[in-house]
Amino acid sequence: MRRLWMVVLSTIAAMPALLAQQPDAKMNQFITGLMQKMTLEEKIGQLNLPSVGFDVTGPILSQGVEDKIRKGLVGGVFNTYTPAAVRKLQELAMKETRLKIPLLFGYDVIHGHRTIFPISLGLSASWDINLIERTARAAAEEATADGLNWTFSPMVDIARDPRWGRVSEGAGEDPYLGSLIGVAMVKGYQGTDLKKDNTMLACVKHFALYGASEAGRDYNTVDMSRLRMYNEYLPPYKATVKAGVATVMTSFNEIDGVPATANKWLLTDLLRKQWGFKGFVVTDYTAINEMIAHGMGDQAKVAELTLNAGNDQDMVSEAFLNHGVALVKAGKVPQSIVDAACRRILEAKYKLGLFEDPYRYISEERSKTQIMSADKLALSKEAAIKSMVLLKNAGQTLPLDASKKIAFVGPLVRNQRDLIGSWSAAGDWKKAVSIWSALELKFGADKFLYAKGCNLLDDTALINKLNPHGADIVPDAVPPAQLIADAVKTAEQADVVVAVLGEAFGMSGEAASRSMIGLPDNQVELLKALKKTGKPIVLVIMSGRPLTLSWEDQHLDAILETWFPGTNGGPAIADVLFGDANPSGKLSMTFPRNVGQIPIYYNAKNTGRPIDEHQKYTSKYLDVPNTPLYPFGHGLSYTSFTYGEPKLSKTAISPADKLQVTVSVTNSGNYDGTETVQLYIRDIVGSITRPVKELKGFQQVALKKGETRQVSFTLSVEDLKFYNSSLQWVAEPGDFKVFVGGNSQEVRSADFRLTK
Repeated sequence: MRRLWMVVLSTIAAMPALLAQQPDAKMNQFITGLMQKMTLEEKIGQLNLPSVGFDVTGPILSQGVEDKIRKGLVGGVFNTYTPAAVRKLQELAMKETRLKIPLLFGYDVIHGHRTIFPISLGLSASWDINLIERTARAAAEEATADGLNWTFSPMVDIARDPRWGRVSEGAGEDPYLGSLIGVAMVKGYQGTDLKKDNTMLACVKHFALYGASEAGRDYNTVDMSRLRMYNEYLPPYKATVKAGVATVMTSFNEIDGVPATANKWLLTDLLRKQWGFKGFVVTDYTAINEMIAHGMGDQAKVAELTLNAGNDQDMVSEAFLNHGVALVKAGKVPQSIVDAACRRILEAKYKLGLFEDPYRYISEERSKTQIMSADKLALSKEAAIKSMVLLKNAGQTLPLDASKKIAFVGPLVRNQRDLIGSWSAAGDWKKAVSIWSALELKFGADKFLYAKGCNLLDDTALINKLNPHGADIVPDAVPPAQLIADAVKTAEQADVVVAVLGEAFGMSGEAASRSMIGLPDNQVELLKALKKTGKPIVLVIMSGRPLTLSWEDQHLDAILETWFPGTNGGPAIADVLFGDANPSGKLSMTFPRNVGQIPIYYNAKNTGRPIDEHQKYTSKYLDVPNTPLYPFGHGLSYTSFTYGEPKLSKTAISPADKLQVTVSVTNSGNYDGTETVQLYIRDIVGSITRPVKELKGFQQVALKKGETRQVSFTLSVEDLKFYNSSLQWVAEPGDFKVFVGGNSQEVRSADFRLTK
């Protein structure tokens, strides 16, 4: 009897695991049965992802797609959305194919779908992980109401070179912050149940190291040690895999001399074997064909390399479709590899519930109620406010006093198109609320003075590069000199001048690298003319990257970085300028003094000759300080915060211990405000050289004026670990410093020791 009871107990204990296995068993049985009916051609068809519809970012190669769908030679499409357009293609798959396998519908839902939030770099400057998850959730609700079930997001490439245009899509330079943001976005897109009609597959990209493209030039070579990869660049990808991201997109660059698209070490050894990734891998746009230019062989050869490396789906190149059958029959690609890739894609469709209801994402009713709903528009404004970074505020120039005479000057004051930025694919810029419209709504018409001041760009060559891709930059009929003269006259009538300047949206994003990253010359000319009026000048910047602002920092009174703030960017900027909202954003990427400092990032190494201004032979420049203009974590408030000395629960901890770090933070200014309290560590002595600082925690604390709060962090041995020269994940006993402060430079420190 006792033995029977033990069997019953063990069975009960095992039930959760058994129940968890049942859905997988059912899925495996279904897919195995389906694949037994599929021809080799149909299996390879599932590996084909053509572009159909609205947007392209490369050669248009996807021809005759409808006929290929009918033949079962398409696994999914991207760049098609709206319920009507999606239904048309899904009906082809369900009504006119032999096996009636539903299609996936993918799209670049990057920082919103129809309702556009700040660009991803801007969102990361909020340091508000819950907010970022909510924006991804809202984007998924809209995208799925538009017929989509797969987004090519999040982009988690660590980026330390602001010349690279795609910094706008990511979370900046830090692996800890980037990991948290990537995981939050995956959770927002995928939710807790992929079979719900408002969740979708996420796709982490670009695997891997794309943000380290040499010289910040897009699509360029990457050459990096494994140590740097593991410690600094790979963590965000790994974190999203651990969080259950459904798909992974490979990057354009090479790694160890082999393009990531066909890098077996990357896709099989690391991603699947070491990290345990179970989803499917997709190439980037035409990336297989681009391996020909890399010098890897003809289309048949690069298709062979890509399949054997572990890449499952071919975006646009149609190399698998053209050569897959022949490669299998010739024994160059084992059929087991094709079968595994096909199974992974079918599993994704099964998990989405498409085999139960291929039309679950096609709902005109949801499209009417979910897209650009009031709650999403409110979230767009909230996200824009929390993403703005107050870079400078001399003499409390901001917030503005509405009773004073204020002149708004610049080509972006009334601009709508550039508010939503790049990668706002389905966003309608005509629905974005400009700063001027927001001011009129807030204060009434004719409250403020206005002058355009200059064109967004006067550089004809650059305009000609941007306009074919939707920039629509049309220089004013008024000559540039007259625009400036008119702006100066307007400024002379005002008590304070607000200049709204920055990049055109097409100046950042994919294929938008810049060798010089300051404001355009004609905008700087305007600022210098305004400066001569002697009036206080507030610079409001819209941009997709950190800019070099040394002159502006020296000569202007206040600088507010708003990024490309999204659909409700105008009302958000108006609220911040006039003090109805207090800026709380912190930089997730360092602002250099000039391009000569690039790459520049806070978690650098010390070198054997750290800077000493009194010694010649130390690591420094002759013509500029080593320090950035604005460091990682920087961001001012209309109030001020005072930090006490950090207090440690212990001065020595064992690997089993936890260390409590507590610091008092006081709102010592005249406004209520929110501070992001940041915690960094430094490993003083290691078996390999270690960074001067590493972010290991942060907390956002809302404080009333005059309020003090104790802010506590808990560090464990996991926070002290790194990959050593043998690529082992270790914490080494020895001395550490812990730093606490409001940015990566202005910190207070304490010491502790890790014992054996």
